[in-house]
Amino acid sequence: MKVAIIGAGNMGGAIAKGLAQGTIIKNRDIIVADPDIKKLEQLQSHAPEISIVTQNQEAVNWADVIILAVKPWLVSEVLGQLRIDPERQLLISIAAGVSLEQLAQITSSKMTIFRLVPNTAISEMASMTLISSFNASEEQERQIVDIFNEMGLAMLIPESQIAATTALTSCGIAYVLKYIYAATEAGVEMGVYPKAAMKMIAQSVKGAAELILNNDTHPAIEIDKVTTPGGITIKGLNELDHAGFTSAIIKAMKASR
Repeated sequence: MKVAIIGAGNMGGAIAKGLAQGTIIKNRDIIVADPDIKKLEQLQSHAPEISIVTQNQEAVNWADVIILAVKPWLVSEVLGQLRIDPERQLLISIAAGVSLEQLAQITSSKMTIFRLVPNTAISEMASMTLISSFNASEEQERQIVDIFNEMGLAMLIPESQIAATTALTSCGIAYVLKYIYAATEAGVEMGVYPKAAMKMIAQSVKGAAELILNNDTHPAIEIDKVTTPGGITIKGLNELDHAGFTSAIIKAMKASR
């Protein structure tokens, strides 16, 4: 399978790096197109075997799968200029807010299309990637899920859930990073060097995630395990609740829909 990525920006570049680290798609079967040659050369320095071109159609002609990684307001312009064969090629779009129906109107009603919502951790093989499809067979859906499972965790969902789940994942990673940043500042105030504090907190966040992902458990159960009566953890948790922590998270997620 040959994959063309149209756009070498933050997400396009992250996907290219993630694909290059996987085993399903060979590096020599990845091509990235972008008008900015400096971005392309920087990307190629991370994965020398991938191909780079400045002409979008050149990349499309070569590929079986086209990943459209441009800003939402550029989708119509960029996609409208491309000649894609709906009988032979698949289209994957990561443009936020551009529906499967809109993509089909720009291309073809016969086009097999996937909407993807990854997050920037895809470059670290740790993305939570949401996937919806149009005109796709079960085999095609399984194939795309398998590819993006190599770069973290991928889930097939109805398109109607994309807005809500994007708040949880694509936006949500920023909220987790905000917690790490805030906790680091607390560590500095308590006398810990910033880099050391940040590493400690990041590993603690990673550990909490692994507890949930690797076990049949729930956050409340894991919290109970570390909150001894009269202990320091329950005092801190109660301070979070007094300050409206849970409510703030819920409001942030709902605002991101």
